[in-house]
This record gives sequence, C-alpha cells and structure tokens, in this order.
Amino acid sequence: MGYRVAVVGATGNVGREMLAILAEREFPMDEVAAVASSRSVGVEVDIGDSGRTVKCKNLEHFDFSGWDIALFAVGSAATKEYAPKAAAAGCVVIDNSSLYRMDPDVPLIVPEVNPDAIDGYTKRNIIANPNCSTAQLMVALKPLHDAAGIKRVVVSTYQSVSGAGKAGMDELFEQSRAIFVGDPVSTNTFTKQIAFNVIPHIDVFLDDGSTKEEWKMVVETKKILDPKIKLSATCVRVPVFVGHSEAVNIEFESEISADEAKDILREAPGCMLIDKHEDGGYVTPVEAAGDSATYISRVREDPTTENGLNLWCVSDNLRKGAALNAVQIAELLGRRHLKKG
Repeated sequence: MGYRVAVVGATGNVGREMLAILAEREFPMDEVAAVASSRSVGVEVDIGDSGRTVKCKNLEHFDFSGWDIALFAVGSAATKEYAPKAAAAGCVVIDNSSLYRMDPDVPLIVPEVNPDAIDGYTKRNIIANPNCSTAQLMVALKPLHDAAGIKRVVVSTYQSVSGAGKAGMDELFEQSRAIFVGDPVSTNTFTKQIAFNVIPHIDVFLDDGSTKEEWKMVVETKKILDPKIKLSATCVRVPVFVGHSEAVNIEFESEISADEAKDILREAPGCMLIDKHEDGGYVTPVEAAGDSATYISRVREDPTTENGLNLWCVSDNLRKGAALNAVQIAELLGRRHLKKG
C-alpha cells in the first residue's frame, strides 16, 4: 500500500523536480496529484521519466482530505493560506517556502543531519524544508561538527539564477542573448544586470546591512545543527543557471587535519568528495547539475587560525536545495511515522 501525494506548485521549477524525483526514487505512491494556481488548471505535467502525466488541479478548490503528504513548492503567501488547510485535513505538509522554518512548533529538517527532529511534526502537521544554500552546507558541516565541534563558520555563496525561479533563468538567458546580438539589456527580476556579472544581494536588506538570505543561513544553521555555532554569510547571485556553490571557512573546537576531514567527508551520507590537487580536480555547478550529491572539493587547512579548514561545496539547488530534500523528508516521515509502502 502506497501514499497519496499532492505536489502543490507542480508547474514551477521545484514542483516539476519534485515529481521527477518521486518517480526517480520510486517513492511508494498509489496516487499523485499535481496542484497549481487557477491559470495552470488542466496543464499536463510529467511524472519524471515514468511516461505518466497528470493534469493540474486548482489549489483554490483542492480537497486535501484523504491525502497523506503534500509537497508545497509555492510562495509564502499561498503557503500561509493553504498549508494550514491541508494540515487540518490530516495531510502532512512538507513546505519549501521560508514561512514556517523558524516556527518553534515546526521541525526544520535535513534528513542526513537532524532526522530525529521530524518527530515534532505532529504539533502542526507541517515540516519545513530549509533554504537551498543552507541545506547543502548542513550536509557538509554535520559530519565535521560531530568529529571536532564547529565554533564558527564564514561562508560566501555563489548562487545560481534558478534560485529566483523561472523568471531568473529567463532573465539570464535573455540578457546574454541581448548582449551577444547588441540589443538593449533589460533588468526585471534582479537588481542589476546578471549576465556576465555578479550581484552581492539576495532577498531584502535588513537593518544591520545583511540580507534576508544571509540571515536565513545563520538562524537555520543554529536550528538544524547547533545553536552555539556562529556563522557569517555573504550571499551572491552569479550567472549560472543551476547549482549553488559555497566557499566555506570553518573554525573548530578540536584539532582536525585536512586529511582527517577528507576521510570523514568521504564516508558521510549525502557527500561526494572530489578533491585532487590538479587542474579540474574539483567540482563546479555544471557537473553537479542533475545530481543528488553535495560535492566537496578544495579541503585544506587554514594557517591563519587554530583548528581551521577551508572547503568548496557545490550542489544542485533545485534538488538537494529544494525538491530532493523534500522527498527525502517524505521518505523519512514514512519510515518513522506513516508506515505505508
């Protein structure tokens, strides 16, 4: 016996990826519903490479009664309206928006990092998926934290335009095309030209000069991994279609060498260590796109601080940063609580 699963936001980048990953991982489903806004009603979406398609249903009128799990891939406004309705109907919501991440009654889960926290889902019948840049960082940090205790992290992100949705990807394509053919460049989604440029600004600015994206990394790391960890982030949008990269500097409580860290990361769940000291002996977003792993490269000791390491972390943000992590949460939920399939 399998689950009845609704994918809300099924026509968006993340929603389509959720459907693909459900099929790819052979998630036990008796039925799947594609749910979207009224303008997408009747649109057919593929369930991965299974050869099956489903027609989108209207979120406004969708009855969540009798459905086991709803994977939400819509914005915070729609989530705020419809996620509580789904949860009240007995359907467990796994939400990809930022709305519930810091709610103390909603677990924020990266399955490789804090699986036990999922047991708290019954308070609201909602589970939160972390920010894309946080998720991959947690996969990399967790095994190192267990080994040597992390005191402080300084991370600079290089985040792809797909983090801003289809509009971000379209803007990079259109601007690049315009530059090549000599047409005027228009900017709508981003604050400045993104083609052949980088923008040190993701989400809104806060009073202290940081952006909300940077704040998310700080508070989510504390909730998921350890409230004692200090973290400083600078989040940058780069002209890459898919795949977030991070340059990470870590200060530990205990001594840990680069070789020890590599041995740990080589065996860590969700991690793939590719670290050769030669041309091309590291992973870039192009290689990570379409893959489920969080890739780690350039692991080396930081000589400017005691017990310090640097590393390079790359992952497909549409997968581990969103859709894959949500499906992994659903798998974890099934194993620990729902017990079907």
